[in-house]
Amino acid sequence: MTVQKRFIAGAICPRCAEMDRIRSWEQNGIRYRDCVSCDFFEQLPIEDEALPELETRVNREREEQARSDLQTVKILDPKGH
Repeated sequence: MTVQKRFIAGAICPRCAEMDRIRSWEQNGIRYRDCVSCDFFEQLPIEDEALPELETRVNREREEQARSDLQTVKILDPKGH
């Protein structure tokens, strides 16, 4: 089975400082990263418990987004009709 290695867009290599040269892949519960321009290589265990996702306006509950201070806006015709 071939492991698919993916480039990380915008990533800068910590060793040679080249941008868009870092690849990442996972295999046997370990995350690997390497640089195609130099000999940088790193392996990190994949954590079972992911960190909680940061709250943003996109993932916030809809009830929190609803406001009770909404007001109706009447658009007036500039010609006065």
